[in-house]
Amino acid sequence: MNESSPDQSPQCREPTPDEITRRRFLEKISIAFAGLGGAIITVPLIGFIFAPLFRKEPVVWRTVGKVGDFKVGETTAVEFLDSSPLPWAGITAKTAAWLRRTAEQDFIAFAITCSHLGCPVRWQPSSRLFMCPCHGGVYYEDGSVAAGPPPRPLTRYSVRVQAGEVQIQTKPIVIQRA
Repeated sequence: MNESSPDQSPQCREPTPDEITRRRFLEKISIAFAGLGGAIITVPLIGFIFAPLFRKEPVVWRTVGKVGDFKVGETTAVEFLDSSPLPWAGITAKTAAWLRRTAEQDFIAFAITCSHLGCPVRWQPSSRLFMCPCHGGVYYEDGSVAAGPPPRPLTRYSVRVQAGEVQIQTKPIVIQRA
């Protein structure tokens, strides 16, 4: 007869502190994989959140025509590529501005987007006003608000003349709610 108790069988004995059981090993491996998975998800998420704080705004000078193409006192729509077109943007990479020649070498350019909700504004030469058809926004020819809901004047672009060509300094236009 075997007088050993079931608690003392070799399979049920307590491990010594130096030994690691299969259960403890798998537990530690599971914790390590969970930590690795959490890091794989967290690091790009943190980068996505904080990257805009360190990214410089792309600023590019785009040629919109020759000085002789524009008459003094006239406002004309001009098209150019966005400051940061994506390779797959296609036709959507094009944007526009309203360009007015005020003197022989002086130009003013306004974004075509209303400062209210970003609708395209139209130049009305007969009334000398920019008008937004969506919500009734009206701007004077200097871009300041004349009537309606727009909270700010039209966004202005910097304009320069280089080697007989008119260039607009492009930048992303941000539509802000008041």
